[in-house]
Amino acid sequence: MKTKYLRALSLINISIVVYFATIYTLYVAKIDFVLVGVFRELLTIPFLLAQIVFLVIGVIYYFRYKANFLFILSWLALAICSYFTLSTF
Repeated sequence: MKTKYLRALSLINISIVVYFATIYTLYVAKIDFVLVGVFRELLTIPFLLAQIVFLVIGVIYYFRYKANFLFILSWLALAICSYFTLSTF
C-alpha cells in the first residue's frame, strides 16, 4: 500500500518539475504561442501551490515510511525546482 503511494507521489513530483522546466525552456527559447500562454496562466498558480503541498507531504512520508530511491530523487528534484521557482518572487 505505501509503495503505491510513494510511486504516485514520485510521479506527481516529477510532473511538477517537468512543468516548470518546460515553462522555463519555452521562455528561454522565446516560444510564445497563444495556447501555450493560456495553459501557462491557468496552471502556474495551482502548480506553485502543489509544490509547497507536496514538499510537506514528501517530508512526512520520508520520515514515516522507508522511502525508496526514486521517491527521494523526485523529492530532491522538486525541492531544487521549488527553490528556483520561489526565489524569483
